Amino acid sequence: MGTLFVVGTPIGNLEDVTLRALRVLKEVDVILCEDTRVTKRLLEKYQIQGKQLATYNDKKSGLRIEKIVELLQEGKNLALVTDAGTPGISDPGSLLVSKIREALPDVTIVPIPGANAAVAALSAAGVPASDFLFLGFLPHKKGRETLFKEIAASKRTVVFYESPHRILKTLESLKTHLEVSPPSERKVVIARELTKIHEEVVSGMPAELLEFFKINPEKARGEFVVIVS
Repeated sequence: MGTLFVVGTPIGNLEDVTLRALRVLKEVDVILCEDTRVTKRLLEKYQIQGKQLATYNDKKSGLRIEKIVELLQEGKNLALVTDAGTPGISDPGSLLVSKIREALPDVTIVPIPGANAAVAALSAAGVPASDFLFLGFLPHKKGRETLFKEIAASKRTVVFYESPHRILKTLESLKTHLEVSPPSERKVVIARELTKIHEEVVSGMPAELLEFFKINPEKARGEFVVIVS
């Protein structure tokens, strides 16, 4: 029986990869990628050559789960990676791991920890983070406003991801739902493009942040982590 390694990869800066992750990527028989083109850039930087790459995501493209199970049964060691971050955490992977555990109860699945945007943002946010609620990407439409109500009522710090297309709408919603709370208690932190060239962390009340991004539209780009204290 082969082993499946769930490998965390950099979220932007390619230097944010562990020595253990690089060793595993060198040693496995097959690397399962969200997008082989993205993974190739990481492998090229660290001169990892001659690896068999195969596409896997939770959609229909790439290897089927049945084929991956067969590879493990044949004794192949596999590494599962995504384009950025940890597989299964707002990225493809959780379905595959679940199905493999069902099909192969005795299989060994090894997590190789790596960079995480939510945790990186919290470390620089200056808000209570001993416990927090992580929501991943909010739904585009159905249930979205209900979630904002839950965020406003939460006793914990709340963390979620947002796209540049919806960041202004998100701040509008936070402004609407948080204005009933004492302003001093509900600070919002926006971390943008973490570990990349244009990395930036700004904080304030929703209305202040909304005004900031309207005045600076060039900053309403990239990938966002939103934190509500």
